Amino acid sequence: MSYLDELNESQRVAVEHIYGPIMVIAGAGSGKTRVLTYRIAFMMEQGIDPFHILALTFTNKAAKEMTERIGHIVGAAEAKNISMGTFHSVFSKILRFNAERIGFPNNFTIYDTQDSKSLIKDIIKELNLDDKTYKPSMVFGRISAAKNNLISPEAYIANTEIQLEDKQSRRPELGRIFQTYANRCLKAGAMDFDDLLYFTNVLLRDFPDVLHYYQQKFQYILVDEYQDTNYAQYLIVKKLAAAYQNICVVGDDAQSIYSFRGANIENILNFRKDYPDFALYKLEQNYRSTKNIVEAANSIIKKNKDQILKTVWTDNNEGAKIKVQRSLTDNEEGRTIAQAIFERKTAEGARFQDFAILYRTNKQSRAFEEALRKLNMPYKIYGGLSFYQRKEIKDLLAYFRLSANPHDEEALKRVINYPKRGIGKTTIENIIIAANRYGTSMWEVISDFQQFPADVSSAAKAKIYEFTTMISSFGAELDKTDAFTLAERIAKSSGILRELLAEKDKGPEEVERFQNIEELLAGIQEFVRGAEPDAPRTLADFMMDVALLTDADQEKPEDRNHISLMTIHSSKGLEFPHIFIVGLEENLFPSQMALNSRSELEEERRLFYVALTRGMRSCMLSYATSRFTWGQSIMCEPSRFIDEIDPQYLQFETISRTANSRSLMGSGSIERGFTGGLNKPLGGSPQLRSLKEVSQNKSANPQQQANMASLMVGHNVLHEKFGKGKVLQLDGQGPDKKATIFFPQHGSKTVLLRFANLQIIED
Repeated sequence: MSYLDELNESQRVAVEHIYGPIMVIAGAGSGKTRVLTYRIAFMMEQGIDPFHILALTFTNKAAKEMTERIGHIVGAAEAKNISMGTFHSVFSKILRFNAERIGFPNNFTIYDTQDSKSLIKDIIKELNLDDKTYKPSMVFGRISAAKNNLISPEAYIANTEIQLEDKQSRRPELGRIFQTYANRCLKAGAMDFDDLLYFTNVLLRDFPDVLHYYQQKFQYILVDEYQDTNYAQYLIVKKLAAAYQNICVVGDDAQSIYSFRGANIENILNFRKDYPDFALYKLEQNYRSTKNIVEAANSIIKKNKDQILKTVWTDNNEGAKIKVQRSLTDNEEGRTIAQAIFERKTAEGARFQDFAILYRTNKQSRAFEEALRKLNMPYKIYGGLSFYQRKEIKDLLAYFRLSANPHDEEALKRVINYPKRGIGKTTIENIIIAANRYGTSMWEVISDFQQFPADVSSAAKAKIYEFTTMISSFGAELDKTDAFTLAERIAKSSGILRELLAEKDKGPEEVERFQNIEELLAGIQEFVRGAEPDAPRTLADFMMDVALLTDADQEKPEDRNHISLMTIHSSKGLEFPHIFIVGLEENLFPSQMALNSRSELEEERRLFYVALTRGMRSCMLSYATSRFTWGQSIMCEPSRFIDEIDPQYLQFETISRTANSRSLMGSGSIERGFTGGLNKPLGGSPQLRSLKEVSQNKSANPQQQANMASLMVGHNVLHEKFGKGKVLQLDGQGPDKKATIFFPQHGSKTVLLRFANLQIIED
C-alpha cells in the first residue's frame, strides 16, 4: 500500500499539489505534520532535488521527526539533503557562511536571553540610568520588538513617533541603550536570537548576489505554523520565494497565540494578497479528540470575527462531556485536580504522561505542585529552568564559547574569575572601562596591556596572562580535536570539575551540580558518536546546536513518564489523553492585560481554543471562587470562556465534603439536588443560571449602577480590598468598561466596573 493511501481526500490533494503558492489551513489534530511530511516525500518522488527544498518549522524536534519520517519513505541519505529546521537554525547557518559581508566573524556567538539581559543591565549601569525605570527585561523586550519589525538602532533614534513614545513613557534613553547594545554585540562578535532574523533580512536586502543564490537553492519552500511568523520571518520567506513562488504555508489562524513575541496573524490572513493565484486547502477532520471536545472548541472559536471559516469535525467517539469544576480556593483547586488525576489513573491504569495541567501563567503552578507531591505523583514543569540555563552548565558553556570566540564579552565576564583566580570585581570593571575607552574588546585589552593600558595591578596581570594563555590553547585545538575530547579537557583544565568535585560532600544540590556537568559531557560524547561520517564534530558545531535548542528538544523519551505542568503557550503542538485547564477566572484567563481591545480578547479566545484542543479523551475546566494573590485573598468570577461554550457539551461539578476527606472527584462529587451550574451555592436551587446572568445580577443595585455610570477620571473611590484610590483612566463600554485606579498602598490597578463594587467618595 502506498503511503498516499493513508491520507484522506483533503490531505491528499494538498500533498499532490506541488507547484505554485498554496495555503493549507489545518484545524487542530487534522494531521498537518503528516501532510507536510508526505508532501516533501512526494515532491522527491516526482524528481525534485532535495537540495532545492527548504522546510521551516518552529522546533528542532519537529524538524528531526519529519526528516526521520521522510527517510522511511525515500531513504535516510536523501532525506538528510533537505534544508529543514527552525527559522533560527536555518538562518544562522546562512549567516555563518556570509557573516563577514555584514561585519561579523563566521564564528559569532549566539547570545541567549539571559546573556542579552546581562549585557543590557551593564549598559544601563554604565550610562548611569535608573534600573528601576529602565528595567533590563523591559528594555530587552523593546529592542526585540524593534528588531522583529526590522528597525535598526539608527532608524529607532531617527523616528520621531518612537522617540515621542519613549519620552511619554519617561524612558527617553531607550534609543541610546539600543545603539550601545548593538555596538557591543558587534564588538563581541555576538548575535542574539532576534539578530538571526534581523541580519538575514539585511543580508538578503543589501546583497543581491546572496539573495539570488538562495532563491536558486531554495526553489521549493514549506513553512509550518505560518500563523506564528513575525514580520521579519514573513519578509525573509517572501524574498526567498519571489523567484519561483513554489511556496506552501501550513497553519491555523484559530491557533495564532504569539502576538506578544511579534507573531502577526495578518501574515496568514493576507496570504491571498501576496499570491493572488494561490490554492487554498482546508484540513477539517480532527483525528485527535472526541466529538464533545471538538464541538465544544468549535462553539467557542466561532465567537471570533477575524478568522478563515472552517468546520472542524471528527469520526471519533462522542466521549465524556467536559467537566467544569468549581473550587473554593486556589489551594483546594490544586488538591481537587491532583485527586482527579489519581483516581483516573487508578481506575484506568493510565500512565502519568497521559495527564497535563494547563494554566495561563507560570505562577499558578504552586498549588498543583504541592498537591501532586503530597500524593507522591511525579510531575515536570515546562518553561522552568532548563538544563542549559543552570549555573554550572552556563559556566562550562561560557568556556566553550570563549574558546570559539574570545571576543564574547558576556562569556569572558562570567568565567574570568571562575573558579576564583584572584581577578577581582574592580579589575574587571577597569578592563571594561579601558575597552570602552579604546573602542575595542575586553579580550584585546587583556591580551595586550602594553597597547591598551588599563588600571590593573601587576599581580592581577599575571593571573590574567595565565587565563588568556589557557583560553588561547583551547582555541588552538578547536578545529583539530573532536568536541568531546576538547570539552573534557576544558572542564578539567579550567578548574570547574575540581571545584564541583570538592563541593560534592556539602549536600545533594552540590552532588546534582557535579552530575549535571557529567551529563553535559555525556551529551557531547553522544553528539560526536552520533554524527554522520563526514559531518562536523567540533565543539563550535556542538555550541551552535545548543544555542538553538528549545525545552522540548532536550527531553528524552525515557524521561517522559510524568504529569506535565505548563502554560498553554508551551502546550502548543502537543497532545495528551487527559487535560485540565485551570484558573479559568476573569482577569486571569482571559488575562486582565488582554481586555483592552477586540483583537486582544480574540487572541485570548484562540489561546483557550488551543488549550481545549490539546485533549484527546477527556477535559476538565477548573476555577476557584477565591485566590490568594499579593498576600491577600481576592474573590474571583468564572471566566467568560466557560459561558461561551455550548452547555450541551459541559457537565458541572462541585465539591462534596465529608468528615474524612477534604475533596473528592467523581460520581459522588455532585451533591443531591445539584443539577449543574457554575455560580450556585452548594446544595442550592437546581435552577441553572448562565455566567452572563450571574455577572449581570451581581452588579450592584440600581443606585450603584447609576453611580458607576457617572464615574469620571479624577473621582475618588473606595474599593473593598484596596481601600481609597483615584481614577486615572476609563476604558471600554457597557459590561466591559474598566477603570485604572491608583491606590496609595497598592499602586495602580485596572478593574472591571461591573465586578469592582466601587463607591464614589467625596474629596
